[in-house]
Amino acid sequence: MVDIYHHRARTLDGREVSLEDYRGKVLLIVNTASRCGFTPQFAGLEKLYLTYRDRGFEILGFPCNQFAGQEPLDEAGIREFCSVNYPVSFPMFAKIEVNGPGAHPLYQQLKEDAPGLLGSRAIKWNFTKFLVNRAGHAVERFGPTVKPEELAPRIAKLLAA
Repeated sequence: MVDIYHHRARTLDGREVSLEDYRGKVLLIVNTASRCGFTPQFAGLEKLYLTYRDRGFEILGFPCNQFAGQEPLDEAGIREFCSVNYPVSFPMFAKIEVNGPGAHPLYQQLKEDAPGLLGSRAIKWNFTKFLVNRAGHAVERFGPTVKPEELAPRIAKLLAA
């Protein structure tokens, strides 16, 4: 299995980042949206981040507008929305596609490594979450209805490994 560290992504402020920067950390990678019924999960994600970041945990947020147009904002708008409504301190990246031929290569790999129910590859909705171990492999996938706080035991276990 190939790790995720060879991928690159652009941050909300336009910087190109290598996922190599996150080598050795436990990651939670989430596709987000500012106009979604699950948007309040930003608060739970931030709480998880603040709880575990000093132990080698990162959350990487990837806005996506592929689900009912629920992320209509551009990068500046997303940054402002997050700072005003859900002041998150974890890294947020530029808007990407997670499904279809234009899917970001990171998401192509995540979907392959951690398929959904019955082997489904497609992301069904915003706030789908992928838990990645310290070796850079997606080990679990969680649907949007799984609340961030429900992931705490799994994160703690991976951090202790």
